[in-house]
Amino acid sequence: MDKATPDFITRDDAPGERRLAVIASKGARSPAIIWLGGFRSDMRATKAEALAGWADRDGRRFVRFDYTGHGESEGDFSRSTISVWLADAMAVIAAEGGNAPILVGSSMGGWLALLAARIMRTRGQAVGGLVLIAPAVDFTEALLWSRFPEDVKAAIMQGGQWLRSSVYASEPYPITRALIEDGRHHLLFGLPIEPGCPVTILQGMQDPDVPWQHAMKLVEHLPADQVTLTLIKDGDHRLSRDQDIDLLIRAITALL
Repeated sequence: MDKATPDFITRDDAPGERRLAVIASKGARSPAIIWLGGFRSDMRATKAEALAGWADRDGRRFVRFDYTGHGESEGDFSRSTISVWLADAMAVIAAEGGNAPILVGSSMGGWLALLAARIMRTRGQAVGGLVLIAPAVDFTEALLWSRFPEDVKAAIMQGGQWLRSSVYASEPYPITRALIEDGRHHLLFGLPIEPGCPVTILQGMQDPDVPWQHAMKLVEHLPADQVTLTLIKDGDHRLSRDQDIDLLIRAITALL
């Protein structure tokens, strides 16, 4: 696939005007499918590229973008938070989503998709459905802070950040106090989650970052909507193998 050139959406609704890189397929078939990537990921990662290719072949409108401080978008990752990235997602949905888009969220993007659907519902805007891949709901608290030893928590609270190594990146990246504290304003677990649309969850059972039990907990918090959970016994966190991508495309097609 040729490397598509992004367009840019300017966000000037917060201090520090910045541009978000967006790539929208030329397909016109609706509803639009909006890709919300993961923490530290970008819109040219394997699953997003595969979906873009499928959408082109099927004439579907597929929109992907990079959050502030990610990929080709402007901004400083270390100064960004869940609030910033949620606002990014809402800006792209408003500009490119059209009527009743389907939101496809991977890892952190799954959390953001649920938050975006909640906002849209309060505004009277329809969501066609959610497809969530290893959804890292409340990850700043449930999957990071609660697992950190006391010395790491102290480093974050006293020094403002801690550098975390990752098997997905060659260099460590910062976990900031602002990220942790801001995340607490967006926690979903503890009360029913009501996106007001069908929800499909794909979860690997060999995922070291988002345990499959986390997906089960999410299902328990979705009492009012149609929910489908598929557990992939040998699946990892990325779920980017050919068979995983085929499953993802079938899940999206079922909502269409």
